[in-house]
Amino acid sequence: MKKIYLALGLAALSALAHAQMTPLGAWNTIDDKTGKPKALIRITTNATGGLSGVVEKALEVNPSTEPNCEKCTDDRKGKPKIGMEIIRGGKKVDGKDVWEEGKILDPDNGTDYRLRLTPIEGGKKLEVRGYIGTPLLGRTQTWVRVE
Repeated sequence: MKKIYLALGLAALSALAHAQMTPLGAWNTIDDKTGKPKALIRITTNATGGLSGVVEKALEVNPSTEPNCEKCTDDRKGKPKIGMEIIRGGKKVDGKDVWEEGKILDPDNGTDYRLRLTPIEGGKKLEVRGYIGTPLLGRTQTWVRVE
C-alpha cells in the first residue's frame, strides 16, 4: 500500500512540475528601469485555443502614467490599461516549452510586438520576448510567477 501512495505522490509532483512549464497563470511584470514589480498579468487560454493575457492590477503607482492606452492604434485606443488584453494569441511550439505566433502590446507606447514566451527556472519565471520582424530585433523581460 505504501508503494501505491509513493507512486501516486511522485506522479502528482511530476504533473505539478510539468504543469508549471506553461505561461498560463498569474505573473508580475518587472519594470525595466526600476527592477520593481509593475503589474499583475493573468494569462489564460482563449476560446480559439490561443493565449490571452490581461492586466489585472497595477503594482507600481506612477502619477505620470496615463490610466488609458491613448497611444494604442487598434480597438484598445483610449481604453483603461487595467483590464486590458495585452497578449493575444500564441501557440505552443511542438516539442518545446515555447509559445509563439502571438502578439503583445506595450500599453505605455501603444506598440504591438510579435511574441515569444518561454517558461524558465521550472516555470517560476517567464521570458517574454517582444520583437518586430525577426526575434533578433526586440527586447526580453523576465516575469515572475505569482503563487
